[in-house]
Order: sequence, then C-alpha cells, then structure tokens
Amino acid sequence: MRDDELRTEIDSLGPVQVPANALYGAQTQRAIDNFPVSGLRLPRRVIRALALIKKAAAEINKDANALPPEIADAICAAAHEVAAGQHDGEFVVDIFQTGSGTSSNMNANEVIANRAIQILGGSPGSKQVHPNDHVNRGQSSNDVFPSAVYIAAAEAMERDLLPAMRALEGALDAKAHAWDYVIKIGRTHLMDAVPIRLGQEFSGYAAMLTESIRRVESARGALTHLALGGTAVGTGLGADPAFARRVIAVVGREVGLPLRQAANLFESLAAHDGLVEASGALRATAVSLTKIANDVRWLGSGPRCGLGELRLPDLQPGSSIMPGKVNPVMPEMLLQICAHVIGNDATIAWGGAAGNFELNVMTPVMAYNFLQSTQILAAGCRLFAARCIEGLEPDIDRCRSFVEQSLAMVTALAPRIGYDAAAKIAQEAVKTGKTVRELCVEKKVLPPDELARLLDPASMTGR
Repeated sequence: MRDDELRTEIDSLGPVQVPANALYGAQTQRAIDNFPVSGLRLPRRVIRALALIKKAAAEINKDANALPPEIADAICAAAHEVAAGQHDGEFVVDIFQTGSGTSSNMNANEVIANRAIQILGGSPGSKQVHPNDHVNRGQSSNDVFPSAVYIAAAEAMERDLLPAMRALEGALDAKAHAWDYVIKIGRTHLMDAVPIRLGQEFSGYAAMLTESIRRVESARGALTHLALGGTAVGTGLGADPAFARRVIAVVGREVGLPLRQAANLFESLAAHDGLVEASGALRATAVSLTKIANDVRWLGSGPRCGLGELRLPDLQPGSSIMPGKVNPVMPEMLLQICAHVIGNDATIAWGGAAGNFELNVMTPVMAYNFLQSTQILAAGCRLFAARCIEGLEPDIDRCRSFVEQSLAMVTALAPRIGYDAAAKIAQEAVKTGKTVRELCVEKKVLPPDELARLLDPASMTGR
C-alpha cells in the first residue's frame, strides 16, 4: 500500500500505519497484524449488540453531562449506522484474538469514533471524538464484550432458533395427526416389536421438539443477566454506579428482551456459565434432532430393499454412477449440522472452564461457536421441516405387510394362551416362514372370532 494510501495514528505503544480510508484505527490495525489466523470475523449480531451498547452509553453519558452533547449525538448517529450493518466491512479482527474481546471492543470504539468525526465534519484519526475517552466512557472491554455476546446470543435464540424449532414442531405434529390411522410395526433393539400407529411415532418426534423448545426458552433466560457495570474486574471502577443499569434498560427496550444487570458482577466477568448452559440446550436439541433425522432416513430406506415405510421427497439425483438413485439428503444435512453443534458445544464448555481469577479469556471463540450453532440449527430446522417432513408420505401397504409378518403379533395371544405356548408359535413361524395368524388358524388355537379380535393390529396400539 502506497504512503498516500495510509494515515498515521498514535496509540499508547506509538505510531501505527492505518489505511487512509479505514474507519478503524491503531488498535484495530495492531490486531489485524497480530492475529492473521482464520479469516473468521465477529458475528453480525455481536457487532449490532456492541453498537447498541455504545449508543445507549452515549445517551446516558450525555444525560449525565459526562459527554458534550454534540459528541454524544455524533456517537449515537454513528453507532446507529453500525447497528444497522452499514459498516460491517470495518470489523476486521479475527475471532482468535485477545481473549477478553478487547480488540473487537476497540474495533467498535474506533469505527464509531471515526464515523462520528466524519459526521461532525472532521477527518478519521483526528481523535476529535476519542475511542476511549468518549465512545468507551464508563466501560471496559471486560464487561462490554461479554454483555454484547449475551445480548446477541439471546436475540439469536429468540429471533432465529425458536421460530425455526416451532416450525419443525408444527410440521411433525401435523403428520402425527394426519397419520393417526396408519398402523405399522414398532421396533425395539432394532428388532420387530408390537404394532404402533405412525401418528403415535411422529407424536413422539413432535414432543421431542416441544421439550427442546422448553429447554432453549429456559436457557435463554440465563443470557439476559449482563456483566455491564463490572468494568475491569467486577468492582465497577471508572463508572457511575447507576450508569450500567440505565444503559441496560435502554438496550433492553431496543432489543425487546428483559435484560438486567447480573446479580454478582464478579461471577459474570470471571465465568460465562450462562453461555455454557445455553449451549447445553442447543446440544440437547441437536441430540433430539439426530434421533429424528436418523429415524426418518431409516424409515425411508430402500425404496425396495430397505424399510420403505416412508416415502421421502425426491430432491436431487443421489449418485454419479447409479442412475435413478435418490438419497435422503435433508436428514443427512441435519445430521451434519447436529454433529457440528455438538462439537461447538465442546469448545464452549472448554472455554467456559478456562476462566482465570477475575476474567474468562475465551469469550470470542465461545461467542463465535454459539452464534454459529444457533444459525445452522435454525436453518436446519426450517429446511428439514419444509423440504422433508412436509413432503413425507407413508407407504400404507408396506406398513400393513410388516405388521402382518411380524412375530411380535403373538404378544397379544400370550395373556390368553400363555407365554410358553405363544413362544412356540413364534418359533414355528420363524422356521416355516408362515405368519402368526396363519399358524393360529391352522392349529385352531382359538375360535376364529376371538383370534381375529386378538390379532387386530389397531387394538394393540392403545387409544
């Protein structure tokens, strides 16, 4: 980069060359130079939350006469633009950075300060609006960054993940009601069991989503308790005692969430157990979705040489060598998402355990993994519902055939003829290849009308 394309900024370590047209400043440039690790950047929701905190802080500082009105107003205008996503390209710090998120907090401070300077008619880098003295007034990276992460995480759960989970819950519940009349064979230990209705099976899947939603809603509450006001180590040094609560109230109204200051600021800076708890709810959701996706692809396996009780939508050719082959691509997509979420949770748990003394220094990677998990889980739920579950159809004849062939049909006879006699019928059915019904008719085990009543599959499925 030519000299005329650079400007010189000075921070506490000395001069730094920064691109002339950049809104970020010296500390951001140092982070760019120090952390060329992954190319992974701060998630959009965290950028937004940081900007909302900075905007609210400027408003409160203006009201308290802690900032000149013209500077506070310019900060508010600049932060509003950042929150709206107008300057995302200026957030260039890698996720793998200083563990407190100081680099990203300063990235936000510098972008907002320099944009505020432009709004006031000045040139970036002039410090007419200072990133520390003005934008960061009453704050520390140690309380701002985790607060922004928690706000972003709570918003992602509320706005993205929960609606997607409810859509999948609704799709599964609709199939449960529509297929309540379809009798199929149950399976335990991967072996034939007594009959069940396909609607009952899907009601179990819908209930798994219901419980997952309950867990996510409960865990989301842990993310509404913010570290803001603790400043560097939890004591609140450098901030008015009322400052953080007022800022939190402003941001809470903006995002529509019941935000509050954490009851113990030492805990909220030193540990991020709320994020660990919320990630645990995402992990539990991924576990449930794994079971559902696996069941659907197994029930749809075949179409001729597998179970084939379900017909999955044909979405794309499944092989570059086998013409006509179609694969269960949506369940496979969801299974990969769930594996990734469970991996992310391991990182978040490890990060949560890595707090030392008055600060957890794994916050950026915990934030990135959590928000990625919410994003891909939400997308997975929406796509699985729309492009798989809603298009599923049962193969009623195949379901009926499996029920009739099942040896477990003899279970209904055991209370009438005894366990041992019923077991002998099952064993003979295995040897002869005949159905339980055929053998019972041949042997005249019971009168025809009683036999028909006992071997009626519908009567074996409960209500």
